[in-house]
Amino acid sequence: MMSPRKNKPLIAFFGTPDFAVWVLEAMSERGIVPDLVITAPDAPVGRKLVMTPPPAKVWAIKQGIDFLQPEHIKGDDFAATLRARGEWDLFIVAAYGKIMPENILYMPKHKTINVHPSLLPLLRGSSPLQTAIINDMRDTGVTIMRLDKEMDHGPILAQKKADLPVWPVDTDTLGAALAREGGALIASILPDILSGKTKETEQDHSKATYTKKISKEDGLIDLAADPYKNFLAYNAYRSWPTSYFFIEKGSEKIRVTITDAAFENGVFTIKKVIPQGKKEMTWKEFSSYSGARQ
Repeated sequence: MMSPRKNKPLIAFFGTPDFAVWVLEAMSERGIVPDLVITAPDAPVGRKLVMTPPPAKVWAIKQGIDFLQPEHIKGDDFAATLRARGEWDLFIVAAYGKIMPENILYMPKHKTINVHPSLLPLLRGSSPLQTAIINDMRDTGVTIMRLDKEMDHGPILAQKKADLPVWPVDTDTLGAALAREGGALIASILPDILSGKTKETEQDHSKATYTKKISKEDGLIDLAADPYKNFLAYNAYRSWPTSYFFIEKGSEKIRVTITDAAFENGVFTIKKVIPQGKKEMTWKEFSSYSGARQ
C-alpha cells in the first residue's frame, strides 16, 4: 500500500496525449509532481500498427513515477485499486480520454479538478482547440474547473486567456500554450485547494457552447472555398486528421494530403503535399505530376 509522505499531499494525475504531458511539465517545473499517473493502455499506431505507449506513460517512466493503464475505470475494481494506494487528496485530469465515474470523481478529499483548453462555458466537449481555430477565436484560453458528473459543467476555479503573439496557430501550438498555462494555474491555486479556501464560480450554463467529435472527413478542403477559412482548417486539423483534397488522374481519384501551407497576400498557398501512394513533394513538383493549379 502506498501512503502519503508527511506534509505532502497524495495526488494522482489522469491524462494521455501530449496535452497531458505539457500540463505535467508545467506543474513539475513549479514543484508539483503527482504520485501516480493514470493513462490509456498502449495502442497500435501507424500503418504497421506498432504497439506504442501514450505520451503520459513515457513521461512517467522518465520521471520515475508509478503509472497505471486500466482498460476500464468504471465499476468497483479500479476504485478499489486506487483506494489501496492510500487516502488521496486530489485527482487532476487533463485530456485523459475516458469519462470519469462518480466513484472516482469524488474519492479524493478535495475531489477532482480538470484542465480544459477553453474559456468555459464556451467550447465544452472534445475538440475545443480545433473549434477555436476553425472559428478564428484568438481570445480563447484555459479553465481549471472542479469536475462533476456532467460534461465540462462543474464550477470554475481559475481561468486565463491565451497569450499568443502569432495567430492563427495549429492545434499543437495552441494546445501547448494552454496546457502549460493550465499547469501553472494549478500550481498557483493548489495551496488554496488543499486548504479548502478555493473560490468556486458556477458557470453561466445559459451561455454554454459545444464542440463536436472530429472525424477524418473534417479534413477535406475545398480549394475553391474562402482561402482564409481553408488556412484556419489546415491549422485546426494539421495534427489529425490532416487536411486533404482529391484530384482525378486518368480514371483514378487520388487523395492528396497537405503537409505545408501558408496564408500569403490573401491566398491559401500550398507548399508541400503527399499524393496517395507517393512521397512528399513540393507544390511545383505536384503540379508537374498532376497538372493541378492553385
